[in-house]
Amino acid sequence: MTETDVRLRQHPGFRRFWAASTVSAFGTYVTSLAIGVLVVVDLDGSAIDVGWVNAARWAPYLVLGLVTGVLADRVRRKPLLVATDLGRAVVIGSVPALALTGRLGVGSLVVLLLVFGALSVANDAAHQSFLPRLLPRAALPRANTRLQQSDAVAQTSGPLLAGGLVAWLGAPVAVLVDAVSYLVSGLLILTTPLDDPRPPRSVRSATAVLAELREGLQWVYRHPTLRPLALSTHAWFVFNGLLGTVYVPYALLELDVGAVGLGVTQALAGVGVLLGTGASARIGRRLGLAGTLTGGRLVQAAGFTVVALLPAVWAPGTAGVVAAAGLGQFLFGFGLGAEGPFGLSYRQAVTPARLQGRMNATMRSLNRAAIVVGAPLGGVLAGVASSRSALVIGAAGIAVTALALRLSGFRRAAMTDPAIAD
Repeated sequence: MTETDVRLRQHPGFRRFWAASTVSAFGTYVTSLAIGVLVVVDLDGSAIDVGWVNAARWAPYLVLGLVTGVLADRVRRKPLLVATDLGRAVVIGSVPALALTGRLGVGSLVVLLLVFGALSVANDAAHQSFLPRLLPRAALPRANTRLQQSDAVAQTSGPLLAGGLVAWLGAPVAVLVDAVSYLVSGLLILTTPLDDPRPPRSVRSATAVLAELREGLQWVYRHPTLRPLALSTHAWFVFNGLLGTVYVPYALLELDVGAVGLGVTQALAGVGVLLGTGASARIGRRLGLAGTLTGGRLVQAAGFTVVALLPAVWAPGTAGVVAAAGLGQFLFGFGLGAEGPFGLSYRQAVTPARLQGRMNATMRSLNRAAIVVGAPLGGVLAGVASSRSALVIGAAGIAVTALALRLSGFRRAAMTDPAIAD
């Protein structure tokens, strides 16, 4: 066991934060599958409807994302995390309530997810800025690896549970799991020991807010290595949003895997993330920071290429097609797990504490805004061309973001750079 591992295990604040993140992630993966099934099966929706529902969840990042970064740097982050977790529990809990009374439709689901997204914007701005206050900089890569491994465990078991719950009780009831997870997460954060002082009082005028917002944008997009990382990641989210929208109706309607089979394939993506994060440190030592991110994205592209080619090889509704789709999802998850801890840790390490909220909000807001573009685009492409064509375009797009990052100024970035040293 390394010295950093010992510090993480002995730090009570990190343990609670870790538990809260894991519980919340578990519920989120249940809902991600259940919402897709709810739209396609219960509400008789199309790929375009799935795209609009997915886009609604992320649309508030377009309007509120950058402003909440300023908010997160102006207020104590712990109360902000607790309040938004509890608020999300109420909103997500409304989905099964409306479904059971016969009042849920695609339109009302879009409205609920817009509210949910608004709360998530504020939560996200504080969440990634919370960890640097819990741990020293040297422990961030290991801590982010642990968080992503836990997320992978949730991603592995969440879809399996969701598939079983959907088959047994229906998609609306399965969504209740996510509501409970946000409630538990909020209570865990509430009891997390943390030195969370109120930031120095800032000028409250609109001009001052705009100046702080501009400072966060300039930090990300004028930085020699953060800028190419940010731009390539925004493009990655466009294509990932496209793939996420198309995959659920493609798997249910064209591959005929059923809710349980869909859960199995998405669970294998979680297994891939878990193994990828476990191997990320070794991969990073061999390939370096830029090589790890590039290689991870190329493996992700390969995974969805496998999924797109399935109808030419396997008959729909067979065990073979479920296994092959699971392999594709596993490859996607492995690539995601290998690259994830490094990109996030680099962003956190290179950014001063006073800009953490704005940096994270800038990155996450524009990443989620990219999903707002990619999700409905996936539905449109699937409707105009075909789901297979949309999957091929999405996989090719992710491969292009990998190559662009490798050829950019980020190729010289390293976790040991003097620019990110204490």
